[in-house]
Amino acid sequence: MRATTAFNKMLVVPGADVVGVTFSPEGIVVDLRRRARRLTCPCGWSTRAVYDRTTRRWRGLDLGSARLFLQAEIRRLDCRSCGRVRTETVPWARPAARFTRDFEDLVAWLAQHTDKTTVTRLLRTSWETVAAIVVRVVAEHVDSCRLEDLYRIGVDEVSYRKGHRYLTVVADHDRDGAVVWAGEGRDHAVLGKFYDLLGEHGCTQLEAVSLDMGGAYQKATSSKAPQARQCVDPFHVVKLANEAIDRARRWAWNVERATNPTSKRPWGRPPKGSTPPPNKPRWVKHTRWALLKDPDALNDNQLEVLDTLRRERSVLYRCWQLKEGLRDLYRLRRPNDAAVHLDWWLAWACRCRIPSFVTLSKTIRANRDRILAAVELGLSNSKLEGLNSKIRLINHRGYGHHTATALFAMIYLCCGGITVQLPTER
Repeated sequence: MRATTAFNKMLVVPGADVVGVTFSPEGIVVDLRRRARRLTCPCGWSTRAVYDRTTRRWRGLDLGSARLFLQAEIRRLDCRSCGRVRTETVPWARPAARFTRDFEDLVAWLAQHTDKTTVTRLLRTSWETVAAIVVRVVAEHVDSCRLEDLYRIGVDEVSYRKGHRYLTVVADHDRDGAVVWAGEGRDHAVLGKFYDLLGEHGCTQLEAVSLDMGGAYQKATSSKAPQARQCVDPFHVVKLANEAIDRARRWAWNVERATNPTSKRPWGRPPKGSTPPPNKPRWVKHTRWALLKDPDALNDNQLEVLDTLRRERSVLYRCWQLKEGLRDLYRLRRPNDAAVHLDWWLAWACRCRIPSFVTLSKTIRANRDRILAAVELGLSNSKLEGLNSKIRLINHRGYGHHTATALFAMIYLCCGGITVQLPTER
């Protein structure tokens, strides 16, 4: 069997035939001859007129320990649609690439599952090459179709670099939390760019948007999609309640320090069998986890702390009751009872005379409709929080990214629902 015949059957290069094989010190060079005579621009316009010709190499998948290069004549054309001279497309490689589609798909698949250092060592490439390949593969798979049929979305921020550098991430709740858009920054203008890209028709299709209690995303959503119901993430509501109970605990600790100062320890070793003097401020200080943890997860000592606070009619026990009363909003069996329950809690909190919870009640009252929408629709940013952890892992796995564009490509590749087909699966 001739070498060209063997490589034709082994490589199966689309749109070309193998006409020569050369074994060089840098690897195996396979010469190709195109079958099509018409030139096709990356924009789709085609012609038979040739502007000029040159020879180019594309690196393919390695054959054993030897590098493989595909070499063929490539032409340029004067595209009337683009209004400039461009290089024709070839079936075995993406536009402006120096690698075959099989090689780039393998790189992208490995980038989804491992770090770039492993990819560069396995395939004998550089970091810059892997980053550029990921950008090209993502650009081919991610198109405007991902923004179609969006009805329920979630918006959240994630820190990706020191110096308060944030990304705004938008995910689709109906597609299992797949990322549909990401932008640099966390103000209303950044989210406004997403709504502008979505278009007026896409904005009118939105039914619900889950977000945090910040004013930036609320402002952008209210101006671009006023008909969509905004749902405040339950995590942020409970977090505010925990912060309020923590402020009340610190206030009680300061009161105990002022009224029951700790006596100084006498000189020498204490007598055998003697009990240490009571230290009420320290005891109040260590009630934190008994007040913040889920009641079903409390141990015996923490349950005893709550029982002591109840018997002493401590203000901290009332704080715990207020916190659990707010959490009961998300435990209701019938979501239609949420409005009555929340109004009851607001009436209780605003009259409790505990400063931190009075302030909390004002915040909850200002976001009442958005909180009730989250309960009635059953939406939360839990999928977004999971995506944030995955994005941080992607950023850490790459030891940081020099530009946000490179990080966006990795986010779309790993979290955007992109399925890269390996050459062995075709």
